[in-house]
Amino acid sequence: MRLRSLGVALAAAAALIALPTTHPPAAAAETPLSQGKSATASSEENAGTAAAKGVDGETGTRWSSAATDDQWFQVDLGSTASVTQVVLNWEAAYGKDYKVQISKDGSAWTDLKSVTGSDGGVDTLDVSGQGRYVRMLGVHRATPWGYSLWEFQVFGSTGGTQPACGSANAAQGRPATASSTENAGTPASAAFDGNTGTRWSSQASDPQWLQVDLGAAKDLCKVDLDWEAAYGKNFQIQASADGQSWNTLKSVTGATGGTASYDVSGLGRYVRILGTARGTGYGYSLWEVAVHTGGTGTPPIEGGGDLGPNVIVVDPSTPNLQQKFDDVFKQQESSQFGTGRYQFLLKPGTYNGINAQIGFYTSISGLGLNPDDTQINGDVTVDAGWFNGNATQNFWRSAENLAIRPSHGDDRWAVAQAAPFRRIHVQGGLNLAPNGYGWASGGYIADSKIDGTVGPYSQQQWYTRDSSVGGWTNGVWNMTFSGVQGAPATNFDSGPYTTLDTTPVSREKPFLYLDGSTYKVFVPAERTNARGVSWPANAGTSLPLDQFYVVKPGATATTINAALAQGLNLLFTPGVYHLDRTIDVTRANTVVLGLGLATLIPDNGVDAMHVADVDGVKLAGFLIDAGPVNSDTLLRIGDPGAGADHSANPTSMQDVFVRIGGAGPGLATNSVVVNSNNVIIDHTWLWRADHGSGVGWDTNRADYGLRVNGNDVLATGLFVEHFNKYDVYWSGERGRTIFFQNEKAYDAPNAAAITHDGIVGYAAYKVADTVGSHEAWGLGSYCNYTSDPSIVQAHGFQVPTTAGIRMHDLLVISLGGKGQYAHVVNSTGAATSGTDTVPSKVTSFP
Repeated sequence: MRLRSLGVALAAAAALIALPTTHPPAAAAETPLSQGKSATASSEENAGTAAAKGVDGETGTRWSSAATDDQWFQVDLGSTASVTQVVLNWEAAYGKDYKVQISKDGSAWTDLKSVTGSDGGVDTLDVSGQGRYVRMLGVHRATPWGYSLWEFQVFGSTGGTQPACGSANAAQGRPATASSTENAGTPASAAFDGNTGTRWSSQASDPQWLQVDLGAAKDLCKVDLDWEAAYGKNFQIQASADGQSWNTLKSVTGATGGTASYDVSGLGRYVRILGTARGTGYGYSLWEVAVHTGGTGTPPIEGGGDLGPNVIVVDPSTPNLQQKFDDVFKQQESSQFGTGRYQFLLKPGTYNGINAQIGFYTSISGLGLNPDDTQINGDVTVDAGWFNGNATQNFWRSAENLAIRPSHGDDRWAVAQAAPFRRIHVQGGLNLAPNGYGWASGGYIADSKIDGTVGPYSQQQWYTRDSSVGGWTNGVWNMTFSGVQGAPATNFDSGPYTTLDTTPVSREKPFLYLDGSTYKVFVPAERTNARGVSWPANAGTSLPLDQFYVVKPGATATTINAALAQGLNLLFTPGVYHLDRTIDVTRANTVVLGLGLATLIPDNGVDAMHVADVDGVKLAGFLIDAGPVNSDTLLRIGDPGAGADHSANPTSMQDVFVRIGGAGPGLATNSVVVNSNNVIIDHTWLWRADHGSGVGWDTNRADYGLRVNGNDVLATGLFVEHFNKYDVYWSGERGRTIFFQNEKAYDAPNAAAITHDGIVGYAAYKVADTVGSHEAWGLGSYCNYTSDPSIVQAHGFQVPTTAGIRMHDLLVISLGGKGQYAHVVNSTGAATSGTDTVPSKVTSFP
């Protein structure tokens, strides 16, 4: 466990004293079916408390988890067994409430026993069930620490005829690598060439490893090793889904070389022999390694495949192409809270005379590697005819990776929140207002080149990042730019402009493209101090589609998690996905990409998605819609207490949107919680609904929009609105935000309902009192207290007054006099002015 206070440590010591001084196996004398088998867990407190320690037969070693309730420990028995008893030998940090479950495939689980009110020690549970996988699913911890087991023992018997382990060598001829080679004549590949006269040998040091890529995840059942005279005395046979995170299938000590076969059990694409102690003064040397697959496991989930019914792939010769766009638009134009989801994918080529009108939950993207590969001589249009020329509700749609030569000189993209315009080359101008110049409330542009002038006109606010524009005509309240060539100079005292020459850290959104006839996902590289577009240089990597589980409507969270555990990335096709358990992203560099605003709805109060505290996860292009039972946190990035440095490879969330209510009652205490360090939040709209169905102060209650606990987190394009308490609460150090747009909750019933600590109203953006360093640019908060227009909110922004806090270009606005602000930030800045809808500004604080 981590260091504790003296009182807690003494209490833990007392609990340990109450246990036997040694921890003997419980009850049964026979060897458990679980002992020495492959074990995995939702988390591990540290390297010394790995999952394997919970089934190693040693009562002085243990598994322990991260300090949260939602944790599990799982063992793969290797074959189907009739399980009669499960023994849990708890360390002082025990589970008060938990379930023991069984599964045939590691995906669909059946409860064997539910335990409530456990007092720790040794729990011996008589059960009855058949399966290959058994797990402890924690519900509530008994202490502030995680769950910790000296041993997890499963008893019973194997029965029935099991399929035989295959005789073929799945490793022969497959790509191989090694930690080192003795010389050019002993390469890694020689151990997998089927020739017992060639060999791999390493340098003469410990440790060393030899690894093979089987090409896809396999059910592993046996590994044969044919050692040369320089053998390994102590070594491990390991498997991995991704070649990075390894699971030990077998630990061997005191080996004597020669030829040996080892029965193993587990899924993996990569297999390696990790030598920890040599048997001679030379290196490690293997004539041959054979890997056998088959056995009793469930076939692995296949990557790739078709993109499902709601992805519309077209080329310039597609018959009735205009009609395809028109048919979807007719259905989606006013379907603000409907269930339709659509993605248009345009193959490279030139499209003449097209007007692609984009409605709700509709995305249009080119399939070239560069925007100019897909040329539209026509328009991609968003207008507001459906809402009488008012564009303030044109949410949830996108355009990406196209070149547009507008038919009348200017393209029209009259949107509000959650409508990104990315990686677009407009060969003309861009009009961000609806026809008739009615109200508009957007928006976001990134990685785009607009040859002509951008006219925001009635747009209240806009953020543009890492782009180039031929000019920018005007704006209403808050026009913010970072890394934009041609952007107007900062002028916030008398105008709407905040301009940063570069963006400190950015990474463009992953996108699907065609390499010949093969679908791939391009993952752009991180940039620092960027200015202008990232293309056509296109630094980054391409991932083939067969490395993605292509998720289609009807897929379960169990299957999604199994695909992730297998090492696949996720590509959500357009649809609505109900989740009965949390999606757990635990592997570094995993890509989770949505098409057509794919929507995740957590059921029964589970969280929608957790991301482990690992490097380089990319989340992009999906919507999380709260369910009717309260979730604690809809999206959590990093475990509580996470502290790793991810500056070299940060996790990012881009065009990931959250909605609570509107489409029906929704409840969530927190929308997004960021615990990891160095995360990039690039364009999000976190929205507690103010209209639609299921809307009311308690009906769609959601206390917090964004909570940032990690250090060195950067937000570029942050839209957060209407939460019951703080919209943004930032407690990590060295946080930075470039552009923030907010409306306070319309439906606060009275001042008393939002009064705390003697302050009327929760700040839209609060930096915790403990923070010593924070900086932000271009922030706006608006109030529209329709339930009680007499409310006077103390301020829009609340930050510590210290030299390390620097806030630039802040404004607050009363929308039509429905409520007022007394100040802008803390007690600084003039009050808003009645019904005039004129901003009160502070250009620099403190």
